[in-house]
Amino acid sequence: MIVGGVLAELAVFAIVFPVLHFFGQQAFLISILVASFVMPFVFAIWVARRIEAHFVLHGLLVGAVAALMYLVIAWGQPEPLLYKIAHGLKLVGGLLGGVWAGRRA
Repeated sequence: MIVGGVLAELAVFAIVFPVLHFFGQQAFLISILVASFVMPFVFAIWVARRIEAHFVLHGLLVGAVAALMYLVIAWGQPEPLLYKIAHGLKLVGGLLGGVWAGRRA
């Protein structure tokens, strides 16, 4: 789940910065929110392929690792409200990815 969370956060970076470059600031801000939900969702499902129980917990932990990774990278920097919302979306995305994986198992 640690690898899944790290990969989810790296995927968020890999998506949002090209969006900023090619489409501008407004699209960048929207992509932060979308990617912060979708990437932990996807990687929670990926992590769940290797487990047999506690899917929701593992999904939530994927989102938590993704959020904590950003907080470590941006240590001491002020965070806009949008980023705080994005961290919440990472938790929700990971949790729902765990729910999805649990229903499929």
